[in-house]
Amino acid sequence: MTAIVAPNAERVADVPERAQRRAIVAIARKELGDAVRSRWFWMWAIAFALLAAVLASVALPGSRIAGSASFGRTAASLVALVQIIVPLMGLTLGAQSIAAQRESGALRFLLSHPVNRTEAFWGIHLGLSVALLAAASAGFGAAGLVTAIRSGGAQAGAFLRITVLAWVLVIAMLGVGMLISVFARRASAALGIAVFVWLAFVFLGDLGLMGTAVATRMPVDALFFATVANPIEAFRLAALGSFVGSLDILGPSGTYAVDALGPALMPVIVGVLVLWMILPAVGAWIRFRTAKDV
Repeated sequence: MTAIVAPNAERVADVPERAQRRAIVAIARKELGDAVRSRWFWMWAIAFALLAAVLASVALPGSRIAGSASFGRTAASLVALVQIIVPLMGLTLGAQSIAAQRESGALRFLLSHPVNRTEAFWGIHLGLSVALLAAASAGFGAAGLVTAIRSGGAQAGAFLRITVLAWVLVIAMLGVGMLISVFARRASAALGIAVFVWLAFVFLGDLGLMGTAVATRMPVDALFFATVANPIEAFRLAALGSFVGSLDILGPSGTYAVDALGPALMPVIVGVLVLWMILPAVGAWIRFRTAKDV
């Protein structure tokens, strides 16, 4: 009798999980559709694609320039562009995700259906993630097309690695934006905080650390780990390492990192990026799930 009932019991236990997955996917489709219909999404996608294509074209001034030097110029230009545009995309869309729906009443309407907060949160996160990945892919696709036409298919593997790192960065910034959103009461406040966080990551992270290191004579090891703790700087280091092959070009801190960590250097940097992708999103989910207000 037990052998007959157990499979049925397992199938019954799987029903809530399947229902939860269906609810998350349904909400994700709705969020993706809303993002695609938004003029902000198209503004980001088109602007990033155009800028990436222009930078790739400028970095390859001659026709059919081959070799690592031409790819290095293109990759460095794309990395600089990603550092500015991609975090702002993720932060702004994430910051408006929960706060805007709470302010408009759409979130209350969504939760009035047979949907729990976990399903609602991860559905929104998944839908926005797909939209952001599509926007980032459009930019790299345009740059890759220009690069392939003008310089051939050399260094395609390194180009793909930079693209994947940009995907990780944009999802990480989406999580930070959603963490801001679950605490903010108004969408305008969430957007303002997101822009401030972006400025802190982009400008204070690099220039601020350089000034602090000079003023306080910060040790080389502390400077390196403070740099890696910034997700945008971690992306830059991982991207540079993916096509340069070494971080010695970064000066004393890069040389220290190579000497101290050796083969573990790139896994450590990528691991920091992955943590930024996971921890803010999980923190936002915990806050959203336990908050008393909608």
